[in-house]
Amino acid sequence: MASRFLFTPIPNFAVPVEKFPKPHQRVPCFTFTLAPPTSYSSKSISSSRRGSPPPPLNAVKEELIQSPSSERTHDSKTSPSSSSKLVLVAGGSGGVGQLVVASLLNRNIKSRLLVRDPEKAISLFGKQDEETLQVIKGDTRNPEDLDPSIFEGVTHVICCTGTTAFPSKRWDGDNTPERVDWEGVRNLVSALPSSLKRIVLVSSIGVTKFSELPWSIMNLFGVLKFKRMGEDFLRNSGLPFTIIRR
Repeated sequence: MASRFLFTPIPNFAVPVEKFPKPHQRVPCFTFTLAPPTSYSSKSISSSRRGSPPPPLNAVKEELIQSPSSERTHDSKTSPSSSSKLVLVAGGSGGVGQLVVASLLNRNIKSRLLVRDPEKAISLFGKQDEETLQVIKGDTRNPEDLDPSIFEGVTHVICCTGTTAFPSKRWDGDNTPERVDWEGVRNLVSALPSSLKRIVLVSSIGVTKFSELPWSIMNLFGVLKFKRMGEDFLRNSGLPFTIIRR
């Protein structure tokens, strides 16, 4: 489910950064994201090694899950520089995807968008130089759309695809949670090259609680169940991954 949230920013908010020595570490964190203005600027978040953060007012509590190889990516000696990165964003024209792409553009990180409607993406981000932003038509629900050439040179993938939890117009064209959050994620992960540095999957914090209220209401049509299935498939893929539950 791609959603758009507005939060009041807290200045100078410090987020603790920890190493992840154990597999599948779960790290609660507080993230603040501003809706992008016309210029598509985004707000960065400062971090510190230690210290107690102020009370998390107007914050969304998130959970970050890293694969065992995450510790290596914190080493600047092994992490690729911004100029050598090519980030593919699946679902880059959705609510969450727009924020991700805006942040990448502001950081001058070369990006490649995989979207169902390229014209929508161009209307959102403007006509960009291909050295900055490439737009490719494709649908993660269709394995035949995920040609290996799409991933040539890609170092990182961010998957922001999603749909609504309840039946809506967005379900038209078989755009259901099962097709998007399960089959689409499975198809994407299966198509990725083993040389990928990392895949980031945007999920939901309710995936471990869908039998409890209020999450059970959100899961009436299975959206949380299918998101969890997508997570599990990624975990077992052998690829370096990060799952953000929001």
